Amino acid sequence: MRLMRNGLVCLAAAAALAGCGLDGEEPTPLTDREAVQSGSRFETPTVVGDLFATGRPTGPDGEGGSLPVNKYLWRASLQTLEFLPLASTDPFSGVIVTDWSNSAQTPDERFKVTAYITDYKLEARSLRVAVYREVKSGDGAWAPADVSDATPRRLEDAILTRARQLRVAELEADG
Repeated sequence: MRLMRNGLVCLAAAAALAGCGLDGEEPTPLTDREAVQSGSRFETPTVVGDLFATGRPTGPDGEGGSLPVNKYLWRASLQTLEFLPLASTDPFSGVIVTDWSNSAQTPDERFKVTAYITDYKLEARSLRVAVYREVKSGDGAWAPADVSDATPRRLEDAILTRARQLRVAELEADG
């Protein structure tokens, strides 16, 4: 009797789970940049963001929502740093790390950038950029080199300008 009841419970659970699915639609894979910007590899809505929401309301400045970083600063950082290959991104901690990259004009020096978005407000103090530079020595090894203090500041200014442009464009689109 007990075996039959367990079997019926399993059968009922299997029938209930059979109703779950994608309604026959396969999710559309996104490109790497689109996936980083949206936080998902597929173009389908999920409730995972709702489960981990911070409880802060989403305001007009892109603050709040499920991520503790400002959406305009996040998108502007990705767009501003798109000339460098991405090494890693974490929208939950607000860190974007690029890989080392050099240009054809200066093959003996390379750069790496890390952007830190530390708050959900669209403010200058919510963004910090670190730039790392290495130069190739005579034996072919890469060695750390100094970076001008103006370089990270110029990148921060470019990101902040782009973030403000994104915010204005969204406000104008909303009417």
